[in-house]
Amino acid sequence: MPNVISGFQTNPAPRLEAAFQAIAAASMRELPFFHPQMPIRACGFQLFEQQWIGCMLTPWMLSLMVLPGPQQQWAPCRVGEKLALALPCGNVNFTHGHIDDCGHYLACSLMSPLENSLGAEQAQALAENSVRMVLSLPVVDNSIPSNPGRRALFRLPRGN
Repeated sequence: MPNVISGFQTNPAPRLEAAFQAIAAASMRELPFFHPQMPIRACGFQLFEQQWIGCMLTPWMLSLMVLPGPQQQWAPCRVGEKLALALPCGNVNFTHGHIDDCGHYLACSLMSPLENSLGAEQAQALAENSVRMVLSLPVVDNSIPSNPGRRALFRLPRGN
């Protein structure tokens, strides 16, 4: 295990796509849940709090991923270790992983295996929208009671 895990100076999307292409060719194509029409795409990768975050779409899964950003150094972790991150959408549980030619990352499975009915365009839109949702602040409507009882549902807010 390395002493520190160094960050990506530039967007890791091209390296991720190449690494997952190699995985697909070497070991995934023959599996029954492999969707050959599904592209391998690193979607929506952007810097968030100095870390790269985005979704990885493959013919077998959709995962939210976090990789170290420019000038970042992560402490070494074992593959399979769990870590919860506080993101704008709330706490998200990740698993530490490693891919040859790409390095260390955190992943949260969003869909594995992929739904059979999911088309390539739909899957890419889902991946892009998932990144936006994860990085969006929750919307709170202050006019709705936080713990409404049956009767609270029929009361108008004061001042109306």
